[in-house]
Amino acid sequence: MKILVINGSYREDGVTDSAITCAVEELEPAGHEVEQVVLRDTPLEFCLNCRHCMQEPGESPGKCVQDDQMDAIIERIESADAYILAAPVNFGSVTAVFKRFMERLSGYGYWPEGQPYPKLRKEKVSPKKRALIISSCAAPGLLGRMVFGSVRQLKNTATLIGAKPVDIVFVGHADQATTAGLRKRQVGELRESTHRLVA
Repeated sequence: MKILVINGSYREDGVTDSAITCAVEELEPAGHEVEQVVLRDTPLEFCLNCRHCMQEPGESPGKCVQDDQMDAIIERIESADAYILAAPVNFGSVTAVFKRFMERLSGYGYWPEGQPYPKLRKEKVSPKKRALIISSCAAPGLLGRMVFGSVRQLKNTATLIGAKPVDIVFVGHADQATTAGLRKRQVGELRESTHRLVA
């Protein structure tokens, strides 16, 4: 199985990176091909909100007018069998680098001029494509999931690209985990979730 990781963390070797590494260490020895897009290292322009990418009909995402790495990322999205979408909470939401990536996925919507609202190109989510959602925050995990918007935004991203979110791993007290590493329970949860992703 080909799995694409979208990493929306700012911090190298932080909690999000550690969680992704834990998942990859389960997937690769089992024979799965894992490819990562680290958004902090990927030059992407901001969405211009011109809707050029939303004009042509069809299931395939529309092409953006910006000349950067987004077309290559979309090719990877389209060829992947499953996804890991990861971003920590920053100011109550996903990070700005992940939000910029989300906005550049506008081509997955079809909204021609004159139509009152957009339609998802991949409205019927493929049962074969799955997504694992990973997020974290400094607050306790349950509180973070209930109060902050990162999980909802990551799930919406999965749905937009045509994948069904099959599990969520939310690491609480991330400020403590940064210095001490992931807790044993969190590692176990990640391993179980990774197995559900490829089941």
